[in-house]
Amino acid sequence: MELQNILISELQHEVVLTEKFLKRIPADKLNWRPHKKSMSIRQLANHLAEIPSWITGTMEMDDMDMAGYKAPDFASVEEILEVLRNNTAEAEAALRKPDKAYKKNWKMIQDGKVLMDMPKYSVLRMMVFNQLPHHRAQLGVYFRLLDIPVPATYGPSADEN
Repeated sequence: MELQNILISELQHEVVLTEKFLKRIPADKLNWRPHKKSMSIRQLANHLAEIPSWITGTMEMDDMDMAGYKAPDFASVEEILEVLRNNTAEAEAALRKPDKAYKKNWKMIQDGKVLMDMPKYSVLRMMVFNQLPHHRAQLGVYFRLLDIPVPATYGPSADEN
């Protein structure tokens, strides 16, 4: 099986789970955060929606300069879901490459300094795909603190079978 098929299937699965979480966000809780050092729910949701665009950036570019990075800031859950879906469609298209494309190196640069330099497949596996369950789990903790039912992901949650 080609890498693209494995990764596209995994992305689709993770995005379905992510949508379940995003759809549970109450509009009146978007600015809530559990601690002053924590992201707000809105920031976290925007970040989750942004992550598939990192797949596109990894596959379509050879490097990224973080100097111009600006986090997205969409105001509503509906907008955030639309961004997630659009970014996912673009990511799926970007992943449709032969296995050799995944062996090419990709660099993350900031202020002229190389922060990361590794094969694109490694970037995707270690730095991008893992971000979805990591930040979804953060959102699950926020939900628990707010008494919002936590969706089941890889098995049942305490709130649903």
